Amino acid sequence: MSAELLPTGQNIAVSALTAGVALEAVPAEDTVSGDPQQGVTELGTIGGAEAGIWELRAGVVTDTEVDELFIVLSGEATIEILSGAEEGREITVRTGDAMRLVGGTRTRWTVRDHIRKIYIAAE
Repeated sequence: MSAELLPTGQNIAVSALTAGVALEAVPAEDTVSGDPQQGVTELGTIGGAEAGIWELRAGVVTDTEVDELFIVLSGEATIEILSGAEEGREITVRTGDAMRLVGGTRTRWTVRDHIRKIYIAAE
């Protein structure tokens, strides 16, 4: 686990656009197509919630979401809801968009090039 970039008790700023995010292959069971890579850089915690930077590159992947609010820093993704009352709904998010994901929702993320987001999430 990496050190937090914005540790509790410090007044500090970092560039979320240029912060390093180490990428690794998405597990095969979560890969639908392509050769996607993803990574997370921890920013810290606030009010018991985790904050970080997440990046996904080139591919289609599935996930089970945690309760999350995110803002897209760069890139684009189409997120298909695979469960619940919104099953089949597709949402495209781009640079500058904010989105809420409900914990337990199954999703399929389609990313042609990349998406980088800053998130605040709780289990």
